[in-house]
Amino acid sequence: MKSLFSLVLLVLFNIHFLSAQDSKAQGVLDKLSTKMKGLKSFYIEFSASIKNSETGTNESETGKGWVKGNKFSASYGENTIISNGMKTWTVVKEEKSVYESDATDDEDGINPKKLMTIWESGFKNKYIKEDKLGSESVHVIDLYPKNPSKAEYHTIVLYISKGDGELKKAIMKAKDGTVMTYSLTKFQENPDVDDSKFVFDKKKYPGYPVIRD
Repeated sequence: MKSLFSLVLLVLFNIHFLSAQDSKAQGVLDKLSTKMKGLKSFYIEFSASIKNSETGTNESETGKGWVKGNKFSASYGENTIISNGMKTWTVVKEEKSVYESDATDDEDGINPKKLMTIWESGFKNKYIKEDKLGSESVHVIDLYPKNPSKAEYHTIVLYISKGDGELKKAIMKAKDGTVMTYSLTKFQENPDVDDSKFVFDKKKYPGYPVIRD
């Protein structure tokens, strides 16, 4: 009887602990969401790495991106991605091709807008710990897909600053063993960005066929 009573207490404690952890994670993410939704625009710079030990993939690039409402423009290595909120164009310099898709079809790809809001839908969250990222204190929060069978990632790890509440790093672990790491090196709130930044101009890419995805 004593062992059974102890087991019940342990289970109740774990349920309370996990609930508190998830509540803490949600609180951190809610504050970040509120901050992001309060911005008219933002600019980021980042470094990124893509690794997969099974395929031997080990790549790294730097990038930058502008977001204004539901529009975004970004460069990543030699590639460029532009979205006016309705259509998205991905310019792949190595292939000398442009891929056009509906903005609503960009669920699997990562762009600066999605990177800074990825926790808002489709994921459960769990507070893991407080840690250090360099000299900065951060919250470490894991995201897990609510519908794993339809998700590309099985886990996303977020590092959010305890000081300014900004996202500092995201590690995305895909089902195929690929690990993508994005480290934010610069974040600027409400820069003045002209709408022309989000317009795809085919004249800038002569000889590049536009392929409808």
